[in-house]
Amino acid sequence: MGNSLNVLPIETNFKLPSPPSSWPPGEGFAKGTINLGELEVCQITSFNKVWSTKEGGPENLGATFFQPSPMPEGFHILGFYSQPNNKPLFGWALAAKDNTNGSALTQPIDYTLVWSSESLKIKRDGNGYLWLPIPPEGYKAVGFVVTNTPQKPPLDKVRCVRSDLTEPCEVESWIWGQDKAPSSKAEQGFDVYGLRPTNRGTEALGVRVGTFTVRNGGTSANPIPSTLACLKNTNPNKYSSMPNLTQIEAVFRAYSPLVYFHPDEKYLPSSVNWYFENGALLYKKGEESPQPVAVEPNGANLPQGGANDGLFWLDLPADKNDRERVKKGNLSSAQVYLHAKPMLGSTFTDLAMWLFYPFNGPARAKVGLLTVPLGKIGEHIGDWEHLTLRVSNFTGELWLVYLSTHSKGEWVEASELEFDGGGRNKPVAYASLNGHALYPKPGTVMQGSGEIGIRNDTAKGKLVMDTESGFSVVAGEYLGSAITEPSWLNYLRKWGRTFEYDVADELKKVLPGKVTLPREIFGEDGPTGPKLKGSWSGDEAI
Repeated sequence: MGNSLNVLPIETNFKLPSPPSSWPPGEGFAKGTINLGELEVCQITSFNKVWSTKEGGPENLGATFFQPSPMPEGFHILGFYSQPNNKPLFGWALAAKDNTNGSALTQPIDYTLVWSSESLKIKRDGNGYLWLPIPPEGYKAVGFVVTNTPQKPPLDKVRCVRSDLTEPCEVESWIWGQDKAPSSKAEQGFDVYGLRPTNRGTEALGVRVGTFTVRNGGTSANPIPSTLACLKNTNPNKYSSMPNLTQIEAVFRAYSPLVYFHPDEKYLPSSVNWYFENGALLYKKGEESPQPVAVEPNGANLPQGGANDGLFWLDLPADKNDRERVKKGNLSSAQVYLHAKPMLGSTFTDLAMWLFYPFNGPARAKVGLLTVPLGKIGEHIGDWEHLTLRVSNFTGELWLVYLSTHSKGEWVEASELEFDGGGRNKPVAYASLNGHALYPKPGTVMQGSGEIGIRNDTAKGKLVMDTESGFSVVAGEYLGSAITEPSWLNYLRKWGRTFEYDVADELKKVLPGKVTLPREIFGEDGPTGPKLKGSWSGDEAI
């Protein structure tokens, strides 16, 4: 059976922002464990260090492998945890308890040694050995076991899960490899990746376990498939772990972000109702003249449902002076609009926070050392941006923040965010000049390659939006009738008209020669509202 692991206890060296000592009462949110049906699971955030490398992986700083410990009574390890050494220790792995007569979990029948570091010629703490549990028929392994000796681990070290209680999974972020970065073209050596469910969205049942998988050969374009699985929420009351409306509001107050605007920003957000009350107009195709329709408060007269068929669109006021005034927004009226949704099999809650800007300003290009305004390019009427808080339904703690950056975005772990001082838990985001893309740090992010690209400039100006001071929960489908959606949310057409102009002519006015710029900045095309974004019912795009 082998000997016990030689491990070193270790404390997480990043402390989560403390949630309130207690949340408002609800059914199963933040109770410490979640009932997945035949399994009960909990989130383990303390670890024993087993083995680490000092080279390879992100920033060539190596990675460390951990055993989740200690285990609550009745719970079992499903797999070990690993993360790169280029960030603070910050992570979790699930442990499980069998809610049946003993059929949901079982010990593996053996282990396969998948890889060892014995021949590795890099700096490391001794040797590491990665073992794949071999499940009996009808069961699946959901994680690896790591040892620092060549003896097989005991069979009772982990548990395998009955196959019908699992979901397929796929690789997530790169944790470690012998090279400094994995290649999509060249044959790869040994690489370690995080795992997540393949199917993700508000209705998907896959549960992330917090374990890792490996690729030993193959390419990232044609990887060797993982034999591991994720868990599945089979609880008929799958939303029992989700927060109720009162708890959603409490969670957002606890972690509501501060959004800083660039010192030169002219186009600020406003509330949707301020936009309507200050002259926003509804147009219908073929009836542009003689008179568009003024939008009523809360969008009561906006067309509901349907599709983005080009039949209707919104525009700024017709009067020139009013038009220029409304373009600038109204920060004192600005609100954020929250959409609460279950993710990862209802083990997490995503609070998508939507901001509305009446106008998106022009883009600016970087050409060598020069910054060049691009005239009309990048401008459009109506601009929706969003940031998403991912909160653990086990504890109510904030784990990740998603920041939208034009057509995609990035997830940032709470350990890598900037938080506001003064003892508050407020994560900080920076809105880029004119374009309003959101970033976790101030500075300049370039779109494009080489010497020419689009600037996304952020800085901590005097204007800041404390989102706690103005927010409303506008959607949460799992809550049923607890939330009444505003009419404007179900307006599914353009929030701004489309302007046609010759891009080449515009570029000739400001840039010498032939240049290539990111496609998403071209055209003055108003966006659709939040419900038509892929992330409304799916996971965020990265």
